[in-house]
Amino acid sequence: MNNIQKAKEIRRDIIESLYSAKSGHPGGSLSCVEILIALYYYVMNINPTNPKDPNRDRFVLSKGHACPALYAILADKGYFDKNELKSLRKFGSILQGHPDCKKTPGVDVNTGSLGQGASIAVGMAMAGKYEKSTYNIYALIGDGECDEGMIWEAAMAASHYKLDNLIFILDHNGLQIDGSNDEVMSIGNITKKFDSFGFECFEVDGHNVEEIVSALKKKTVDKPKFINCKTIKGKGVSFMENNAIWHGKAMNEEQYLDAHKEVM
Repeated sequence: MNNIQKAKEIRRDIIESLYSAKSGHPGGSLSCVEILIALYYYVMNINPTNPKDPNRDRFVLSKGHACPALYAILADKGYFDKNELKSLRKFGSILQGHPDCKKTPGVDVNTGSLGQGASIAVGMAMAGKYEKSTYNIYALIGDGECDEGMIWEAAMAASHYKLDNLIFILDHNGLQIDGSNDEVMSIGNITKKFDSFGFECFEVDGHNVEEIVSALKKKTVDKPKFINCKTIKGKGVSFMENNAIWHGKAMNEEQYLDAHKEVM
């Protein structure tokens, strides 16, 4: 698979679904595309024809507002028809503004309230250990989300319970809804912080699928894993890149056409 071309295809689907919805979160959806490609095409044990397989790996989109990226991936993998992407955020759609496991095939858990996804992932990993299962739990968290105390409560528990079946992946794009992380609430050296909480830590280029896959496949023993993926908010659309305005801004027709050209 050509990862660069696949990333463009996924970004195109994201742009089209968000424009159809006339609302949503482009910046953080576009920044995590390669992370999701690494997970869903190279690492996770999943089966779109059996989305509730008890032995499957689980994915938790803790930064739930980035669900347009997850939906584009799930549609591309065959969990549901791609035409559904144009129903994003519409009344009665299976694709709500945040992930809903009761409506969307392939979604493992409801998320949206920032910080809670990480805690849910810890509980799921504990359940896996209790059941002596072999599946892993992958949780994608946002850097702005790391302002939430629940992230650190979850991290402390993950280390205490030696959850080596748990992987936290950080979409580290440096921006949140109100501006840069440093302006709003600096997260400092986030890798060192997770290391101090007892995680096995890695830093990678969050737009290099091969680097992400390599870090995801490294085994840990009695320690959860943390992967700091350095990314660009709005990646792939020049006027959105590194611009906090596009955290949750709708595109007008001219902006949509410009964005669409860049992801073709």
